[in-house]
Amino acid sequence: MSEFEKVFSAAAPAAIGPYSQAIKSGNLVFLSGQIPLDPETMELVGNDAASQAHQVFRNLRAVANAAGGDLANAVKLTIYLIDLGQFVQVNQVMSEYFSDPYPARATIQVSALPKGAQVEIDAILAL
Repeated sequence: MSEFEKVFSAAAPAAIGPYSQAIKSGNLVFLSGQIPLDPETMELVGNDAASQAHQVFRNLRAVANAAGGDLANAVKLTIYLIDLGQFVQVNQVMSEYFSDPYPARATIQVSALPKGAQVEIDAILAL
């Protein structure tokens, strides 16, 4: 039977439902989707996709650090946008947090995200 370890960081928003910020299994870490919440106030940060994406990546970094890694360990991202017209802005923000080789990625337009967020991102890390 596989062993799983819950990952938690106080520097990232607490889960707003019945899920963990991340689960570590062997050398893989599965990070739940993060939206642009300030971890202290649990309020949305930013009014546009770019500023919200910065907060999302800060939240993901905090959880990755709690798992013993960093965003450089990301092998897969899924980005959820309420408007694919924001794709270029989110790509620009992503380039500030990652370098080549970039993680594999999918970007999907969705009709809505929790708390009215414009962007949500989840990740898989390989440690």
